[in-house]
Amino acid sequence: MQDFRMETFLAVCRNLNYTKAAEELCITQPAVSQHIRHLEEYYGTRLFVSEGKKMVLTEAGRLLQSAGLTMRHDEYALKELMARAGATERSLHMGATMTIGEFVLPSMLSRYMLRAPEASVHVTVANTSDLLGLIDEGKLDFALVEGYFSRQDYDYQIYSTEKYIPIAGARYQTRAGMNDSRRIRTEDLLGEALLIREKGSGTREVLERILEGKNLSVRDFRKLHEINNIHVMKYLVQEGHGISFLYEAAVRQELDQGSIREIPLKDFNVEHDFYFVWRKGSIFGGEYKEIFKQLKDKE
Repeated sequence: MQDFRMETFLAVCRNLNYTKAAEELCITQPAVSQHIRHLEEYYGTRLFVSEGKKMVLTEAGRLLQSAGLTMRHDEYALKELMARAGATERSLHMGATMTIGEFVLPSMLSRYMLRAPEASVHVTVANTSDLLGLIDEGKLDFALVEGYFSRQDYDYQIYSTEKYIPIAGARYQTRAGMNDSRRIRTEDLLGEALLIREKGSGTREVLERILEGKNLSVRDFRKLHEINNIHVMKYLVQEGHGISFLYEAAVRQELDQGSIREIPLKDFNVEHDFYFVWRKGSIFGGEYKEIFKQLKDKE
């Protein structure tokens, strides 16, 4: 069972405020202060410092936060394993981002279930930031994500490398034109309406980082439509309501059918990895790597 003072520390990390942490934990503020002071004395270092009126984690504090989240994850996983001790059925709690969950996960899970018919699989489909939070809380063993994550906090394996492309409906004409012989640039699309995933989505974060490298932003487009469902996004693109940027895997069928086409851009040739991630330093890391091999194996 994780030390109650570590739970206090993690609450302060979440709130960066002793009073709010005390309210969350239903204890007094002096008790919070005492717990943090005990940890600082035990580890021989400051965990928080003040910068003006703002409380921030020290580097040592950030390391302890990462270790504490891994310990919490492992504690929940261990508790479930102990509860199922002696059972022949393997219980797997995994997450996937929406693109992966819709277009990659089904065939992957089908292969896994054929190899491990005794396994009980529980899948959560959400955006990257939500999945990482669920891993931290111990509610997921691991997740397949397309978004960015801290390499300091999570171990990972690359599942696949996917093309990330700008798309439009088959009959849609951008204001800059779409003739292959006249290769346009990303900035030439700013006059279009952009269909984009919600904040926290890996698909959106990839685009935001690409645009940032070109000194552009999603806000530079003429109009933004935020859609949290890929099928709705694809339908609206096909109907000519704007352009979007999605993984080729998500629109492969529409590209083959000709209802959606790639916009040829002179300065846009992007590939991005899909990652299999779990808490860094987890005692179950070796087991997760074995499961990763089974999930990736297509034979």
